[in-house]
Amino acid sequence: MSSSELASQQSEQETFRLRILVVDDDPAVGASCRRILSAEGHEVVVFENPLAGFQAALNGQYDLILLDLVMPGFHGMKFLGQLKAAGIATPVVIITGYATVESAVEAMKQGAADYISKPFSPDQLSTLVRKLGTRAIWFRHTLPGGKQTEICQGFEGILGQSRPMQQVFALIKRVAPTDGTVLITGESGTGKELVAQAIHRLSPRRDKPLLACDCTALAPTLLESELFGHVKGSFSGAIATKKGLFEVADGGTVFLDEVGNLSLETQAKLLRVLETRRVKKVGDTAERQVDIRLIAATNRNLAEMVGAGQFREDLYYRLNVVPIHLPPLRERPGDVALLANVFLRRACAKMDRPIKGFTLEAMARLESYAWPGNVRELKNIIERIAILCEGEYIDVVHLPLEIRQAPVRPTLLPLPTTWEEFRQLKEQVADSTIQELERRFILEALRRAGGNVSRAAKQVRMLRPNFHKLMRKYGIRPEDIHSE
Repeated sequence: MSSSELASQQSEQETFRLRILVVDDDPAVGASCRRILSAEGHEVVVFENPLAGFQAALNGQYDLILLDLVMPGFHGMKFLGQLKAAGIATPVVIITGYATVESAVEAMKQGAADYISKPFSPDQLSTLVRKLGTRAIWFRHTLPGGKQTEICQGFEGILGQSRPMQQVFALIKRVAPTDGTVLITGESGTGKELVAQAIHRLSPRRDKPLLACDCTALAPTLLESELFGHVKGSFSGAIATKKGLFEVADGGTVFLDEVGNLSLETQAKLLRVLETRRVKKVGDTAERQVDIRLIAATNRNLAEMVGAGQFREDLYYRLNVVPIHLPPLRERPGDVALLANVFLRRACAKMDRPIKGFTLEAMARLESYAWPGNVRELKNIIERIAILCEGEYIDVVHLPLEIRQAPVRPTLLPLPTTWEEFRQLKEQVADSTIQELERRFILEALRRAGGNVSRAAKQVRMLRPNFHKLMRKYGIRPEDIHSE
């Protein structure tokens, strides 16, 4: 073999060395994957804790992820769905003990690249990894900086994998290419402006301006000037002629936030703009043609306001051509965990914090809280916790009092399709309960001992090496212990 051929072969071998993440609560499976794949030159990192593994996956530093289907506290399908919703494109292989067509098909529907059934042979695992290696290497070399960062942040910047949000995304896709007027409703903090931005970006008007106006921020006279413009001297302080948003946004989109707060007089003028597509400045006599798409949003019930005489019925029907309702966070099953993890990752990156994720109990509390402030409240709380938490994992003691006191709802797992699957699922649920009690037992022992490992082991009558092994299993460090 010539020196050039040898160099080429060495380069090819170097290129095919993958960074592989294995997430499986069975230590034997993780050890087997590490032994088989490390022998082939791959870098293998194994996590038994699914939440810690999820955080590692979100960092986007891996070429391939091997993921167990059924794990305590964090089902593989939920893991996969949240990973894809966060925009991580790393190929995922599902490790399943359920050798059924149904589980394999469902995994592929959720975005898995392939699956492998336990028990598997070294040859089966090696062949599968080699088959997916080309795709993994492509992602490594085509993404900026050679890293597998997020290709996109959810759907057009909106994170969510729950069925209600998927329905919202589907509606956005359908309405965006049209010029239809859109009315976005939902509680404060649900992300109505993000939806307006997504519609504009996906529309033919994307190269023209998107101008937003908060209808609660200005007095009626100033609001009319902001929307329609004014001529010099039309009112006190009008020292020069000014174009309004409708003129400036010509060819683009105008977004009116909290449109329910418009005065009846301003409502009448807005209705005329929508009917004639012409706008008249305050204090002017001439009208000008405008070409805009209108998107409005409100957290109020406009139909009830019409009945109470507070909102014009004709304007309501003009605005409500395509209604899009954003569900509150409490009605988006699964999205709290997704959003919390993404917000934590962003906060840690921005503030250079070493936090790896949430404990199972802390996440259960977050998912049980009603979130009256919705996504905005969740984001602010996660950023506050990231600043104050000194450990590697966020536990219940780090959460605000109102969240700690929220009643915990049970986590719903996907129903199995066969009796054999059901028996195995029962074992997994039992293991999950035992492991959670075990983790809390170790934490409480450390708290009683003031973080002293030797004293804690002695007090609970365990050998120190065994106690320390459990600490490593659950990612617990003495300095992570906080008193309430």
